[in-house]
Amino acid sequence: MQPLQNTIIILHGWRSSKEKWQKVKENLEGRGIKVIVPDLPGFKKETELDKVWNLDDYVEWFEKFLSHCHEQPIFLLGHSFGGRIAIKFAAKNPKKLKGLILVSAAGIKPKRNLQSRLISAAARFGRRFSFLPFYSFFRKVFYKFILRRTDYIKTEEIPNLKETFKKIISEDLTSHFLKIKTLTLIVWGEKDKITPLPDAHLMNKKIPNSKLEVLKNIGHLPHQETPKILTKKVADFVKSF
Repeated sequence: MQPLQNTIIILHGWRSSKEKWQKVKENLEGRGIKVIVPDLPGFKKETELDKVWNLDDYVEWFEKFLSHCHEQPIFLLGHSFGGRIAIKFAAKNPKKLKGLILVSAAGIKPKRNLQSRLISAAARFGRRFSFLPFYSFFRKVFYKFILRRTDYIKTEEIPNLKETFKKIISEDLTSHFLKIKTLTLIVWGEKDKITPLPDAHLMNKKIPNSKLEVLKNIGHLPHQETPKILTKKVADFVKSF
């Protein structure tokens, strides 16, 4: 009898999609690992939310998805927002996982630094001039060049997404780290500005049986910036079982 093929499910980030993980998927499959990358609800026309969701809704969605697509324990990879889902799922369902991989995972409630407070103040001040003819143009410039260029900001045009985002980022998952019993690989970009490197060190400290791999000169999107190196880290972890 042939051994069961290892399966890894990848949960992508906020306002991302399965297509962004295609290179990593192909590279892992080339190493004999089965890969499933679902589109998380809310970010495409066909998956728009019919109400405001919180993180528990996403965890429940994934539990149902997993029950329909795979019966045996899997490896679960969560990137950024997908890492939030993976953390909470792993803490709740240890028997359903062979291993957990957190890539630049969100989950630690950020502290507002001076820069973010100044940006927020500038945005509030700018709204006072919304009656001026060129306000719309300058608002677009402000969001593009002053705020971080990230899909996390782009929520207003999609139904229920803005309030969903507020609910999700308000939840701090630090208390869940100690509940994770699964062997865990933490992979992080050294230059990550969205989920900063200290978050990785905290996760590594709090999650039992975890190992941290830092990718030199890489930012928040290692699956796009360095897919081959990320693939090797993940494949080596999977093959070690």
